[in-house]
Amino acid sequence: MRGLSIVAAAMVAATPITVSAETYTATVVTGHPPVFRWVRMLDEAFYPAVNAALQDHGHEMVFDGQYSGTIATVGEELETVEVGLAELGVCSTLFDPAKLGPQNVTYYTPFVSDDAREVGLLMDRLHDELPELRQAYLDNGNTYLGAPVIIDDYLIMTNFPISSLADLEGRRIAAPGAATNWLTGTGAVGVSGNLTTYYNELNTGVYDGVIVFASAALPGKLHEVAPYITRAGLGAQFAGGICANSDWYDGLPAEVQEALLTGADAARDWYMADLEAAVENAFTVMAGAGATITDAPDEMRQAWADGMENAAAEWAAELDARGEPGTVILGIYMDAMRAVGATPLRDWDKE
Repeated sequence: MRGLSIVAAAMVAATPITVSAETYTATVVTGHPPVFRWVRMLDEAFYPAVNAALQDHGHEMVFDGQYSGTIATVGEELETVEVGLAELGVCSTLFDPAKLGPQNVTYYTPFVSDDAREVGLLMDRLHDELPELRQAYLDNGNTYLGAPVIIDDYLIMTNFPISSLADLEGRRIAAPGAATNWLTGTGAVGVSGNLTTYYNELNTGVYDGVIVFASAALPGKLHEVAPYITRAGLGAQFAGGICANSDWYDGLPAEVQEALLTGADAARDWYMADLEAAVENAFTVMAGAGATITDAPDEMRQAWADGMENAAAEWAAELDARGEPGTVILGIYMDAMRAVGATPLRDWDKE
């Protein structure tokens, strides 16, 4: 009997432990429509990569993409995920500065780097390394998964030609979120706006121009209503990433959490490659459609940077006063960018 027991025990130990297959569901929200890259990365990279990783465990996840503001409009994604109306979202940090203040460091530091890949990889790494950045999400019931939404070098598109800063005097120029600060000292009137409204408001004369980026200007057809494109090197920016409802995420098995992180990494890599190809194509297509594309002279760029208020210092001080590490994040970001070869037109952290 003792021998039989040993044999039986050995057979049990050698038998693979089977885990029951599970199907998970997740509603995913974004205020922007699928024409934009940070929405397309969900269907084209994130979902497939998550399910490929889950296959190893016999699981799957069914995603219900609710885009174009059907559940959350632009800037409402964080709150929508927080209250549980969705499990996942592309959280637009740019349009939620009160709750995701530290994430907006790039938008308060223009003229630092036009290298979108550099900025994206750095911000993704800083989220891994700095608990202060992750905490901003956690304080709002969200967990940052990754897939940084990186914006290629900002430029200005107008319905009038620009050869110097004087040409901006009195013009109404729309910009997203904190980017309205970039217009201080130019003589232009900054107006807050976003991609979902730019075309119509340019077409009806609400604005004379917009601060935007090439990879979104083309699908948004902005060159039709603002055909003068001035590349001023305002810089590549971090504007958000994929976030998950923390309670939902924390309740998932480890292998499902890991699959979501794997999917976010895949989305990041897909996004970067697609962005770089799209920027080159955007300029080619817009020029072919009759847009006038010029590079701002170096003296104009320097004068623009020198004339700005140091909004970065004010932003950092405001965060410090709220108990958030504004000055620390500003210094870490600027030091990291200089370390990889960026040459800012102004050292915003040292003034």
